[in-house]
Amino acid sequence: MRDEPLELADLNDRRMRVVDVGGGTGFTTLGLVRHVDAKNVTILDQSPHQLAKAKEKEALKECKIVEGDAEELPFPTDYADRYVSAGSIEYWPDPQRGIKEAYRLLKIGGKACIIGPVYPTFWLSQFFADMWMLFPKEEEYIEWFKEAGFKDIKLKRIGPKWYRSVRRHGLIMGCSVTGVKPLSGDSPLELGPKVEDVEKPVNPLVFLSRLIIGAIAATYYVLVPIYMCIKDQIAPKGVPI
Repeated sequence: MRDEPLELADLNDRRMRVVDVGGGTGFTTLGLVRHVDAKNVTILDQSPHQLAKAKEKEALKECKIVEGDAEELPFPTDYADRYVSAGSIEYWPDPQRGIKEAYRLLKIGGKACIIGPVYPTFWLSQFFADMWMLFPKEEEYIEWFKEAGFKDIKLKRIGPKWYRSVRRHGLIMGCSVTGVKPLSGDSPLELGPKVEDVEKPVNPLVFLSRLIIGAIAATYYVLVPIYMCIKDQIAPKGVPI
């Protein structure tokens, strides 16, 4: 589920300059450096603790490590050949702003590749998805790319090999979306200033309630793939589950 969605990024030259946005511990970056020289890859994340783990990985020793925000990338316009972000968009306060930044970052003809979860169709999974974090719909991904100015937009569904359902449960399946930057410069999309107030103190009761809900939702999304894996072994092959 890492290598297959990265195929859409067209990492066909080891000299490409690639930025892995929301790279965290470097799991996706390990897939990138199979195709691109590590010295040309930058890992960006908001968490210094996650980035510290990425630094410890031998294959990533030559990668640049940058602490930063996906919605305010600390790079010049027309900087990179490829923009990759996997498992990060679901935590962004404003996905449209992040994808607009992806456009700005890229050189003309550069390609963005965002890999993320998809909103489920099963009612209980929808409930936990809404309580936990962002689960975009496939059409939302495409619309965000269009609004940012990308062309040749493509979406590929992804999921574990044993997953045979009709995309009911979310998280254990998702999509890889790519788009090409047709013109140099910033995105044609105009947005106002960011509204997220990072200086505002966190209400302890709100924090505790979100922590409890998040833990319950996370437990649910651990049990779902176990259930689906068992069901895959029992149900006749070729029958949707």
